[in-house]
Amino acid sequence: MEKKEQPQWQSRFGYIMVAAGAAIGLGNIWRFPYLAYRGGGGIFILIYIILAIIMGQPMVAMESAIGRYGRGNVAAAFGKVNKKYSFIGIIAIVCTVLIDIYYVVVSGWVVKYTGAYLSGADFGADTTKYFDDFISSPIEPVIYTAIVIVITAFFLFFGITNLVEKVTKVMMPALFVLLAICGIWAIFSTDGAVEGLKYYLFPDFSKLSVKVFADAATQILFSIGIGWGIFITLGASLPRENNIRKDAMWVALCDTTVALLAGFVIIPSAFGAGVDVASGPSLIFVVMTQIFGNLPGGRIIGVIFFFALIFAVFSTLFTIFEIPIKWVEERFRIKHKSATSIVSAVIFVGSVFVSLGFGILKDFKLPWLDANGLVTYNLYDWLDTATAYVLLPLGCILTCFYVVKAWGLDAYEKELTADGRDGKVSSFQKILAKIVIPVLMIIVILNCFGFIR
Repeated sequence: MEKKEQPQWQSRFGYIMVAAGAAIGLGNIWRFPYLAYRGGGGIFILIYIILAIIMGQPMVAMESAIGRYGRGNVAAAFGKVNKKYSFIGIIAIVCTVLIDIYYVVVSGWVVKYTGAYLSGADFGADTTKYFDDFISSPIEPVIYTAIVIVITAFFLFFGITNLVEKVTKVMMPALFVLLAICGIWAIFSTDGAVEGLKYYLFPDFSKLSVKVFADAATQILFSIGIGWGIFITLGASLPRENNIRKDAMWVALCDTTVALLAGFVIIPSAFGAGVDVASGPSLIFVVMTQIFGNLPGGRIIGVIFFFALIFAVFSTLFTIFEIPIKWVEERFRIKHKSATSIVSAVIFVGSVFVSLGFGILKDFKLPWLDANGLVTYNLYDWLDTATAYVLLPLGCILTCFYVVKAWGLDAYEKELTADGRDGKVSSFQKILAKIVIPVLMIIVILNCFGFIR
């Protein structure tokens, strides 16, 4: 059967917005501020920016080049040089499906809270109780998850280079504007926010540790979206005219800017309000709702903030659904809409169990091997740990191995630079792929299993 011609992006700006949107998601807005706060504020920010330059941008470039060269799903792209390397893509696809399963659950929470702010719902004096009552319900969170999946599938029916591209070109600039409005409003409306801003922006080197370093590296994986085939999938539709290195730079820059803006909104606000920002998944639902409840015009800023979150949610879901969809479509030679329906159904079934894990299945735990012994996690935490701290760094290590050993740096440079049109790969960039990035990823994995604290 003749291989189907890959559709191409309608514009470079459209591609960059979709690629940046794929990277920019909930990880930027609730996970980044939480880790930045716990990691000492300014020192975490400094390390994060350095890692975005030496790890984030090079990995986006590598994945994009593999995608453009392979012109297929993630597994097929890795198998272009030799089919035995297709397993690298299979690992990425499995990782992405596992992330999809819990990501859509949290995305459903965002849809719920957006609706609550729009309708003027009363969150009560105890915002934690409102949140806990909602996520522990056996029915309501599942309904919101289903809404998220249906909306995502609907847009993907028309193809990621068609309707999704058109919508994301509007959503992403709007996300930047909405977050900037929230940040400025919060700074000038919250007493004590300036002290939080100082904590956030100025590095305190006494807080530097291996743990902070490992957390920043992990956040790069989750925030920029490297190691799980996002840019291989998007790169498959890249025209030869695109300068991959410049595009990768813009993607990393947009993603880092949104993460910094999210911290600019949340950390000074929480610091000024005297609330604990290090509350993980519940951060934007419990802490920010509490803060907005005490801010002048808090209801309005809450609507703006959660609309920004909606944009971040769907801009990511479009691509992380497309990764397994593209594989199913090409592997089983079925229509795109059929593949979209199948993958969406599988994700929904898995998401039901994750959602119930906060309620009637809350006592169901899965084991995790740690250096200090056996620990147990609920389904959400287990999937988050297995993907963000093991499979994503493993994906980066295998991608570097593929570029350096299997494909070869010369062949990689030829694709990356369009036969030298866009310059050359420097010795420093080669060292990053050969040594620096794999070592950083090994540190992340060791940290996950408790060997580095």
